[in-house]
Amino acid sequence: QEQLVESGGGLVQAGGSLRLSCAASGRIFNSYYMGWFRQAPGKEREFVGGIKGGYGYADYSGSVQGRFTIFRDAKNTLDLQMDSLKPEDTAVYYCAARSGDGYDTSVSSYSYWGQGTQVTVSS
Repeated sequence: QEQLVESGGGLVQAGGSLRLSCAASGRIFNSYYMGWFRQAPGKEREFVGGIKGGYGYADYSGSVQGRFTIFRDAKNTLDLQMDSLKPEDTAVYYCAARSGDGYDTSVSSYSYWGQGTQVTVSS
């Protein structure tokens, strides 16, 4: 059974850093595209960034480009390094995976989701 489990959320001051991790198990193949999404209260879930397996380059949304970095290892552990955090980064962060290996920001394209981890950035 496919499973994604996030960890590493918490409370941090603006300008600080956090690192989230997502452990994949089951049939999450190297060919799957894996990504991070986030959802703030009262807002829709949005794409943060993602990466395909192998030696793919990471994709990022414009709001986090240059501040967040995605890492993926051979075991399909997906990390999100978040630097220079802003209060507007406050949200529940979700790890997700899809069977295609192409870049896709649509929530509906992802079949596998973690339970989410809260990130709160205080001003």
